[in-house]
Amino acid sequence: MNVTTLLHQQFGFDAFKPGQQAVIEKVLNQQSAAAIFPTGSGKSLCYQLPATQLSGMTLVVSPLLSLMKDQLDFLLKHGIKAARLDHSLERTAYNQVLTQAKNKQLKILMISVERFKNERFRAQLKQMDISMLVVDEAHCISEWGHNFRPDYLKIPQYQGEFSIPQSLLLTATATPQVIADMREKFHIAEEDVVITGFYRKNLFLQMSPTPAENRLEMLTKRIQQAPKEPTIVYVTLQKTAETVAEYLNHNNIPAQHYHAGLKTEEREWIQNQFMQGELNCIVATIAFGMGIDKKDVRRVLHYDLPKSTENYSQEIGRAGRDEQTSLCEIFADNDSLQIQENFVYGDTPERNAIECLLSDIKQTEANYWETKLMSLSNELNIRALPLKTLLVYLELEGIIKPKFSYFASYSFKNINNSQALIDRFEGERRTFIAALFDHCVVKKTWTHVDVDGIINAYGADRGRIMTALEWFDEHGLIELQAKQAVERFDIVNRDFDLSSLSDKLYQLFINKEQTEIKRIHQMLEMFESDRCISKQLAAYFGENLNMASCGHCSVCQSGARSFQSLNHSTDLNQLDFDAINGPFKQQMGEAYSIPNFCKYLCGIHTPIFTRLKIRSLPHFGWLEQTSFMAVKQWIEAHDD
Repeated sequence: MNVTTLLHQQFGFDAFKPGQQAVIEKVLNQQSAAAIFPTGSGKSLCYQLPATQLSGMTLVVSPLLSLMKDQLDFLLKHGIKAARLDHSLERTAYNQVLTQAKNKQLKILMISVERFKNERFRAQLKQMDISMLVVDEAHCISEWGHNFRPDYLKIPQYQGEFSIPQSLLLTATATPQVIADMREKFHIAEEDVVITGFYRKNLFLQMSPTPAENRLEMLTKRIQQAPKEPTIVYVTLQKTAETVAEYLNHNNIPAQHYHAGLKTEEREWIQNQFMQGELNCIVATIAFGMGIDKKDVRRVLHYDLPKSTENYSQEIGRAGRDEQTSLCEIFADNDSLQIQENFVYGDTPERNAIECLLSDIKQTEANYWETKLMSLSNELNIRALPLKTLLVYLELEGIIKPKFSYFASYSFKNINNSQALIDRFEGERRTFIAALFDHCVVKKTWTHVDVDGIINAYGADRGRIMTALEWFDEHGLIELQAKQAVERFDIVNRDFDLSSLSDKLYQLFINKEQTEIKRIHQMLEMFESDRCISKQLAAYFGENLNMASCGHCSVCQSGARSFQSLNHSTDLNQLDFDAINGPFKQQMGEAYSIPNFCKYLCGIHTPIFTRLKIRSLPHFGWLEQTSFMAVKQWIEAHDD
């Protein structure tokens, strides 16, 4: 049966979109491949159709699993057995999905990349028959990309560990450099990368930079021109999403704010309202949009600047998927530039924190090093994502090698009679189960398992203990709970110069910081250019349009626009340094540093600020509209 016939039988479509058939045929020929298609061009079908034909299950890895609901609903609607594993599932539902996956009752299972690090899940994964690994938003694997996620670097390793024969990479936003990086990491041949182009002829790209004091009014007027047209308004900060949505509602435009700070059920309710046409306007951070397949979004409006050219391309790609004319308009000027830059500066760790980590590894007496990432983040005052990046850098430097992850604490409840459970078994198994329960500490509600005690007393390996606990949990005999994830690394080399390696790693972060800042300014230059926006956008992703101009961008129709805003920066010379610095320095104690003081004034969150309740001080975020580097220079000039 040819793939077009399969397409019609399974999904009711009569024809493929550009690129889909080429990718699907490669996958069905058991080749690994990559699909580089614009947002909304049908990347998901490239795994959905083959999944129905492959003998085993297709495992889909996505960075934001909670936003894959539309894809899951689509699959179930067409009779394809599919499920997702995420934190929103109740215990019974979670176990049911795992049982279905192990019993070959699922064709597609969606997980987050972090799920691979879960000791319990990894044990289950080894019992599943997996034919293909699909990596959604695959650009996240590349340090050259706009949304690098360190955990994505481990995916090729996982593919090998779990013997998954082929992979399929999906992304809408990959420059030629990123594509080359993706190919290399997954060993995909150049001829097996299918790129359909990035140009969207139905999108009108409008540059309308507007002063902050007029922006709410301008945004409202634009939406009121056609209030029932589905519209997404993108903002940078969660508090801005709430403020803008409230203003629109006060002006008779029903709107909901959407951001990562909302509970999962709230986000899903808002998303469903929008998808079903019961809500026509969402004001959202970048948390909204991934996995959303609403074809009739008529407007994507940027109240604040996008984070990068890649983000801009991805966000406007959610408009006009039905190929009807749609408006993509930017109201922001560069008054939010400092906020965007501050996000970047907040991810750069201090050099002494890097040296502290290296010293800890160097002085560890064992041949392995263990850590709890959340605790380490607080201890070093490094945000979670850059901390993961730092550990990846150490791996690339040959200092450490990831061994495995495990949970430091296991406990269970709902056990009525442990002896009755022991009596289910005979011989050596009975002796083992008895030893397991002998090393449990009963508290009020939960019974804590002394895993190390069982290992030492009985000689059982950790895997056997986990298998037994999982079996009891799956059969409803106990309710198992795992806490405190611990990462274990082998120490490959501790014969390094502490100072020079600290300098090198710190410089890597500085280089990354400068690259990200440059990315923001490159985007602004494109928006302010007197050249066709559509042509520039396509060229950024390696596509050369054979036309003088597109005719459907504001540059082609009315010329270039300036994004320069009025200077909202505070005159630093008028500030009393000692009065501002004193309370902060006192509260920080030994943790005081110039970088921390700079982040405090610019409103940049760090782990230690939460622990020491720094946000409660009067000057937190006081200079968020001022250049980070200008604030830093001012502090350096005054600090003793």
